[in-house]
Amino acid sequence: MAHLTLHYNRSPEKLSVEHVQNYLYHCQKLHKTPSESFFKHTIFGLRAAYKVMGMEAKRVALPQIKRDIKLPCVLNKEEVKRLLKAPKYLKHRLIIGMLYGCGLRSYELCAVKLSDLDFERKTVFIPKKKGKIDRYVPLSPLLIRGLKKYITTENPQGHLFNSQVSKAGESRGLTTNGIRWIIKENRSKIGSSKQITAHTLRHTFATHLLEYGVDIVSLKELLGHAHIEMTLTYLHVANLPSGSKFSPLDKLYD
Repeated sequence: MAHLTLHYNRSPEKLSVEHVQNYLYHCQKLHKTPSESFFKHTIFGLRAAYKVMGMEAKRVALPQIKRDIKLPCVLNKEEVKRLLKAPKYLKHRLIIGMLYGCGLRSYELCAVKLSDLDFERKTVFIPKKKGKIDRYVPLSPLLIRGLKKYITTENPQGHLFNSQVSKAGESRGLTTNGIRWIIKENRSKIGSSKQITAHTLRHTFATHLLEYGVDIVSLKELLGHAHIEMTLTYLHVANLPSGSKFSPLDKLYD
């Protein structure tokens, strides 16, 4: 804002839309300064100033800032199989299985209670949190079989997965740090150089479902996304039949 004022020696509210756009064009073309970050913050500052001043027309005329799309890390099917087999304990295998098989965020899995499971309907209820929406996600028969065995032998209380009990003897739910530790302990066993986290399994869930033919709107609901734009990112990752991706080397010697 201050740089814009100094550039024209006039207050921003007295500048025309053309003046502002010319200055922003000038910012983009400079090689050394200001940086791209400076360009973005100039627009954010102008938007805030014009909003306070009630100058909506000038605010709307400002260019849109496009977010850089960072494609997620995704495991292939064999890597998922190896990761599911890696843990020594059934509980840990089920935690990894729920992250991949249900596409849950770490904090959502920590919050799952025994009462949220419906083995007959093969679903698990995920209550809304942090502005998200309530949803039901499918529960695989493979998970149901393992969960029934785990519940019978471990007898969890309240939450599906318990952590250490409190000093008063009360059962506590699994923590995100606990999930992080389980992933860290087992990712080195599968022979992959990928940076695997709990959220990698959610990305893999979404990508594999797209490749199996699930439509983007249904996927949005399964993931609990508030906006479809968040879900569209997975279209850049999935190998979809309608637009199969291949290397030109595959055709070079045909």
